[in-house]
Amino acid sequence: MNAATESRNWRDAWRVYAHPRVVGMAFLGFSAGLPLLLVGGTFTAWLRDLGVELAAIGFLSWVGMAHSIKVLWAPVVDRLALPGLTRWFGRRRSWMLLAQLTIASALAGIAFTDPTEALWLVAVWAVLAAFGSATQDVAVDAYRIEAVSRERQGAMAATYVFGYRVALLAAGAGALHIAAVGNWSLAYGAMAVLMGVGLLTTLIVREPEAQIDRNTVQFEQRVVDYLDRTAHRGWRRDITAWFIGAVICPFADFIQRFGKAMLAILLFISVFRISDIFMGVMANPFYLDLGFTKQQIANVAAAFGLAMTLSGVAIGGLLVARFGIMRMLIVGAVLAPLTNLCFSWLALLGPELYGLVIAIMADNLSGGIAIAVFIAYLSSLTNSAYTATQYALFSSIMTLPGQFLGGFTGVLVEMVGFAPFFIISAVIGIPAIVLALLLARIANPDHIRRPGIEA
Repeated sequence: MNAATESRNWRDAWRVYAHPRVVGMAFLGFSAGLPLLLVGGTFTAWLRDLGVELAAIGFLSWVGMAHSIKVLWAPVVDRLALPGLTRWFGRRRSWMLLAQLTIASALAGIAFTDPTEALWLVAVWAVLAAFGSATQDVAVDAYRIEAVSRERQGAMAATYVFGYRVALLAAGAGALHIAAVGNWSLAYGAMAVLMGVGLLTTLIVREPEAQIDRNTVQFEQRVVDYLDRTAHRGWRRDITAWFIGAVICPFADFIQRFGKAMLAILLFISVFRISDIFMGVMANPFYLDLGFTKQQIANVAAAFGLAMTLSGVAIGGLLVARFGIMRMLIVGAVLAPLTNLCFSWLALLGPELYGLVIAIMADNLSGGIAIAVFIAYLSSLTNSAYTATQYALFSSIMTLPGQFLGGFTGVLVEMVGFAPFFIISAVIGIPAIVLALLLARIANPDHIRRPGIEA
């Protein structure tokens, strides 16, 4: 390949970020990220600031579990048409609009409710916002996957993560600053208004053109044939038809398309981020115990770390467009545990600011690249006929093992110390590397066409 061709290939790769739907994804990512802290960290800070008891705050933290169980109603988002809305806006945009209106209304309800007088009502609004947020995630993920072709999925993931991270800043530091100069009602009212970013974007973007391919039509014909033979009639037949099409078919389709490789794929999804999640639980305690000040942690680990993560996701999207998903997935699987060793080196070095900068730069850049590539990979596994349900399944299982093992990290650090702990966190990332190499041979997404029209 000559220099001119190489330059043109890189220029074409960069051009992926100019695609209108890729640009629009940043604003939908902002809408998806905004509610997360408003029913999480910011929410608990507000309640404690007003003197709400810790026990009550702890119970209210359960509202965030809606994101962990969204796979339970993802089939409804996939298949149920909303009266009026679906006809005007389409399958994906109608659910996005409903979810965004629900979130905005719930945040406004929180803004106008005093938790010291009606904590139960605040809880109701928070639950409504959490379920609206989880539902929006399902619909936005489905839209993101169906809206563009595979080679643009990395860029879509990058702009989505960019918007998401900006929203976390707005809902975290932004809301706290507004509350400091005004009050919490003003902060939550402002966040409700900011949901207009998602509403306006949903109204502007076009519904994806994805359609059911021939193999999927033949697959679902089996359901039709079964229903023709069943003795069920009336509402029982209708419910059976919906359940099979919305719940059974997405999982049966995944099994049919990947066969035995399905087990390796699901195992890989569950362990790809395990090294980062496992290490991340002890990151802030590590910085403090090592001797860094809160200001240094905020400036380097938070602000500089965010900039490195956003740079990483942009680079990840570019590399997917240039080199394909699988090669970059292997690179991401290697980088994640490898960069954990930087923290082991930092533990031996001590509280040197340059050491913290190097460790944060390496970890967040590689983490950003891995996130962008992994989202593109998960997107490539879905069938556009069942996007919402299948992606909700993948996203639900990708964090569970890391979160479970993360509960034991404090005990492990007390036993072995921080330097060996970070080495262990790198070692547990090895299975992801092995599985990535295996899947490159038996289920490479760059060689398998995703069912549905590639826009």
